Amino acid sequence: MPYFAAILTFLLIAMCPHDGVAQSLPEPAEWLRVDSSPVSSDGSSVPVYEGFDQLSPLLRPQADTLHVINFWATWCAPCVKELPYFEEAAQRAWDRPVRITLVNLDFRKQLSTRLLPFLRERKLRTQIVVLDDPDANSWINRVDSSWSGAIPATLFLSEHTRVFVEGSLTRSSLNELIESLLKE
Repeated sequence: MPYFAAILTFLLIAMCPHDGVAQSLPEPAEWLRVDSSPVSSDGSSVPVYEGFDQLSPLLRPQADTLHVINFWATWCAPCVKELPYFEEAAQRAWDRPVRITLVNLDFRKQLSTRLLPFLRERKLRTQIVVLDDPDANSWINRVDSSWSGAIPATLFLSEHTRVFVEGSLTRSSLNELIESLLKE
């Protein structure tokens, strides 16, 4: 019976990867439909937030949870290269206090022509949100004062930890960083 409960828990979490983020963010300006499903929390729709202020709740540490927030875009080759590492990390950490959010920074005019086809092809399961705020200079320092604005960039945030990495992560560096921060 414990085995069945573990499998059921895994399936519920896998099917609803957005729950933690959805609870901490306001209603988005719109939803992008990745497939023909109605808007839901199963990865078939991606929320679009207009302005950084709507996403700022992501930067609030939560008790007993390590939140990994990656800023990326489809036009950024190093960003695309590391996306599978975040997918793998999210799958490995499904039963641990780790939440991974991928904040897409594609240009508004490219969301339907570039981002949606990319998401359909890659079938990413990690929580994705779109930040539609072209004035990055007004908010990058709010993420981290050392950030030049270059992507990829990743913030590791918990109640007791704040680590910012500008630039690409390797599979091993991402996993090692997550493991070391979980031990703190």
